[in-house]
Amino acid sequence: MNSSALDNEPEHTPELSDRASSGAASKMTTAARIALAVVLTGELMSILDDAVVMTAMPTIQRSLGAGPAALQWLTAGYVLTFALGLITGGRLGDLYGRRKTFLLGTVGFTLASLLCGIAAGPGMLIAARVLQGGAAAVMIPQVLATLHVTFAGENRSRAFGLYGAVLSLGSVAGPVLGGVLTEADLFGLSWRPIFLINVPVGLVVLILGRKFVIESTAAKADRLDLAGMLLSATAMLLIVFPLTEGQAHGWPLWCFAMLASGLLLLGVFLRHQQHRKNDAPLVALSLFKSNQFAGGLAAQLTLGVLCGLFFMTWSLYLQHGLGMSPLLAALAFVTLAVGELAGAMTATKTAGRFARRLPQIGALTALAAITAYGIQINSARADLTLLAMTAPVLLLGFGLGLIGGPIADLTLAKVPHESAGSASGLFNTALQLGYALGIALTGPVFFSATGGAPNRDSFTGVLWWVGGVLAVMWAFMFCLPRRANGRAEDSAGR
Repeated sequence: MNSSALDNEPEHTPELSDRASSGAASKMTTAARIALAVVLTGELMSILDDAVVMTAMPTIQRSLGAGPAALQWLTAGYVLTFALGLITGGRLGDLYGRRKTFLLGTVGFTLASLLCGIAAGPGMLIAARVLQGGAAAVMIPQVLATLHVTFAGENRSRAFGLYGAVLSLGSVAGPVLGGVLTEADLFGLSWRPIFLINVPVGLVVLILGRKFVIESTAAKADRLDLAGMLLSATAMLLIVFPLTEGQAHGWPLWCFAMLASGLLLLGVFLRHQQHRKNDAPLVALSLFKSNQFAGGLAAQLTLGVLCGLFFMTWSLYLQHGLGMSPLLAALAFVTLAVGELAGAMTATKTAGRFARRLPQIGALTALAAITAYGIQINSARADLTLLAMTAPVLLLGFGLGLIGGPIADLTLAKVPHESAGSASGLFNTALQLGYALGIALTGPVFFSATGGAPNRDSFTGVLWWVGGVLAVMWAFMFCLPRRANGRAEDSAGR
């Protein structure tokens, strides 16, 4: 990177930046490995806390006397503030330093986790969850941005492969961890350890992050686009809120009015960014001139739709359609996680040699698994056991594991380093929007056809949709490069 983009800490910069600028490097330095572990741990904390509360909700309700609306906001409050702040959080890293912003977000997330763990009532817990989501929005965009500007060549692909493994682990391990910690009732604290565990982990991330994560900023960025920040956050609120809450309220007219208003305001935001294209915009619209970035963003959006639609309906089908206990259903998710981890580690080992072919193989593998699973469900009817479904579930997980890391790597590969935070914020926002849209689809796709019964027929219909989403994702991946050559160059022409 240009030397002006680094902070004044030469004791950490030379070793890591030299390694980052050497595409032929075959091994990471110890400092680089620690830095990678630190930022990925921050990512894992956020993913886990997005999901860990799900299995603890009944216990939280009994403990705090929370009503249904309060329980709903334990998740919605986190999701909304997280989605609202990602674009701004990414740009803050470009402007003020990605390491500094990552550590600031980690401080906020750790403090919010402590407040969650000591909450005396539903109101305090919801407020702390909102704060958690906002802090995560500051912290998380710095993860991909830091990987993008720190690593190159095979090391870069390995780093993004591990990022994919963390995504796979966190998304399915969260509910399992929530159930285990709540059931263990550590020190008589009931559900509270699901949040308090973040406190020591966050402190370790802060200590090691300050020492080992290199600082980087956008060389030309000088101030925050406040009007753009307000427009983007309001547009996201108007879009994500009705997608998240619409199903629970029966999709009243105000949901569609909010969606229309959000899309209109999004257009105003884009127009504003166009006017500010030479004056430090919040989002560099020039990023979308690249089919590689735009196509990768679309693939990430469809991945979010798939996750939002499949994971929720699968959980309901396992417990209500097949009559599995919560523990047995959790084991099904563990099986999926094992497959995802195997796929993600396979992606890590390939070190980017297959470019777009790897995630496309992953999509086709997942499609084959979904097809096999659908056939099995129709033939076994209500007698399907966890052991019998192990093969298609493992295969589905393996296919999904081949997708996450490579998509992130290839989508951001040619993004200029000065826009790394902004691009990372957009990339994470696409996943959140897709997830919200997938959740919104569960009503018309899963419940409508059978009058609300989560049975075999309704879930088979979901699998048709999931297969279609996988096919669309596979098609979007043709926008990604055929070969893993050509990486972003900074303004100094590294």
